[in-house]
Amino acid sequence: MIKLITILTSNVKRINVFSQAKYSTTFLPQFSSEKYDVKRKKFGVLNSTDVDYFKSVLSEDRVLTEESDVLPFNIDWIKNCRGQSQLVLKPKTTEEVSQILSYCNEKHLAICPQGGNTGLVGGSVPVFDEIVLNFGLMNNIISLDDISGALVCEAGCVLENLDNYVRDHNLIMPLDLGAKGSCQIGGNVSTNAGGLRLLRYGNLHGSVLGLEAVKADGTVVNCLRTLKKDNTGYHLKHLFIGSEGTLGVVTKVAIHCPVLPKSVSLGYFGVESFENVLKLYQNAKSSLGEILSAFEMADNDSISATLDSFKLANPIAEYPFYVLLETHGSNEAHDNEKLSRFLTQGMERGLILDGTVTSELTKMKNIWHIRESIAGAGLAGGYVFKYDVSLPLSRYYALVHTLRERFSHPARVYGYGHVGDGNIHINVIVPEYSKEITAKLEPFIFEEVAKVGGSISAEHGIGFRKPQFIHYSKDKTALNLMKDLKKSMDPNGILNPYKVLPDVVT
Repeated sequence: MIKLITILTSNVKRINVFSQAKYSTTFLPQFSSEKYDVKRKKFGVLNSTDVDYFKSVLSEDRVLTEESDVLPFNIDWIKNCRGQSQLVLKPKTTEEVSQILSYCNEKHLAICPQGGNTGLVGGSVPVFDEIVLNFGLMNNIISLDDISGALVCEAGCVLENLDNYVRDHNLIMPLDLGAKGSCQIGGNVSTNAGGLRLLRYGNLHGSVLGLEAVKADGTVVNCLRTLKKDNTGYHLKHLFIGSEGTLGVVTKVAIHCPVLPKSVSLGYFGVESFENVLKLYQNAKSSLGEILSAFEMADNDSISATLDSFKLANPIAEYPFYVLLETHGSNEAHDNEKLSRFLTQGMERGLILDGTVTSELTKMKNIWHIRESIAGAGLAGGYVFKYDVSLPLSRYYALVHTLRERFSHPARVYGYGHVGDGNIHINVIVPEYSKEITAKLEPFIFEEVAKVGGSISAEHGIGFRKPQFIHYSKDKTALNLMKDLKKSMDPNGILNPYKVLPDVVT
C-alpha cells in the first residue's frame, strides 16, 4: 500500500555521506605510479628556491610542506589513488593563481589542480610529485542577481554552501550531488559533474553562463559573463567545462540558478523487475511531465549493502528493484493531482508493488540519505571497482547481469543510477585489489559499453583511471583534435599530467 503524506515546500539539507567514508581507516593505498605502472614524465624537480618563491607569493601558512599536512591531498576519497606530492599551495585570488602557474610553466613544474577531492577517477590527486593547487580558500560569493538567477562565485565555494545561500533568495543550485557537502563548484565545472537532477535542470554546459580560467602560462582568460545568450564567436567557456584542469584552471564561475520549487514531493517504490522500472519511467514522463525532477533506480544488492553498512532502516519492504522519484513544481494542488494519477496507474498496472510518497522534511532526508549512501557503502566491504557509464535505456541494466556471470563469489556486483539520463553506476566489490581482477574487468567492461554505443564515463570524467580507454568513446580524429588543443593551451604539459588524454592515440 502506498503511503501518501501531505506535500510541503522543502528545504532539505542532506547528510554528507562522503564525510562518513573519507579516510575512514588508517590504510594507505599503494602509490598510483606503482599500482598502475606509470613512468614519470620529464618535469622539473621541486627545490627549496621554488618553495621560497611560493612563500613570497602566498603567506607561509598557505604553503604546506610537512608530510603529515600534505598526505590528505595526495589520496582520493575512495583510497584508490595516491600521489607523491611534497607541496600544497592554497591561493586566495586569481592573481596568485596566475603568478603560480606562470612560474611553474617557466620551471616546467607540474601542477595538480584540486577542489574538494571527491572525484572517483583519480583526476584530483597527483600521480608523482606534482604540486597540488588547492582552491579551498577561494570561496567567496561575488554576486547574485535575484531576477535572472545569475550567481557569480569563486571556484572553491562548496556546492552545499552555495545552495544554502541561493535558497535564501528563493533559488536553488542546478546541480545536486551526494558529495555536495565537500565538492567545490570549480571542480564540478571542471569535471562537468552530472548529479541527481540532470533530468530536470540539464548539465553544466547549459547552466554555466560564463567563467574565468587561468592558462598554463598564467594568462587569465575572462569569459565571466552572466548573459543567457551571447553568440559572439567561439564559446570558449566550453573548453574548460569537463576538461578536468588539463587546459586551464577555473577560478571563477557564473551559473544560472533555477527558482526554488514551491511544491516538492519524493516517492520511493518497490518494483519487481528492471523492465517494470523502464515502464514506470515512461509513465512518469507522460504523467508528470514538467514537474519530474529526478528518477533514480537501485537494485536490491545496492540498497541491502547500504542499509547494512550504515545501519539504516528501509521505509518499505524488500524488493528486487527500487525507484526514487522526485517532483519539483509551483502549484501544490496541480502537482498532487498529477502525482495521484501517476500512482494510481502504476499500482493498477502492477508496476508499483509498494512505496511511500512524502514531502515531510525528515522523511525526505532519510530516503535521499539511503540513495546517496550507496557510493560509500561498498568501501567497508573490501576493494571497490567503480564504473560510471552511459547506456541506451534498453541495455541499461544488462551489463550488471553480464558482470555477475563473469564474476563469481566472493565478488559482488550491483548497479544503481540516474535512469532519466541513461547513467548507471556499477560497483564490483572484491576482498582486495589485484591486477588479475583488474585485467578481467578492463577493458572488458568498456568494450561492452562501446558495443551498444554507450559512453565509458557518464559524469565522473576520465581522470587518471581511464585515458587508455577513452578511444572506446572518442575516435582518432576527435582525440587528435583534443591533443592539438592541449598542445596549444598547455605546450609544456604541466596542467594535470597523466590525466584525460592518452600518451598515444590508438
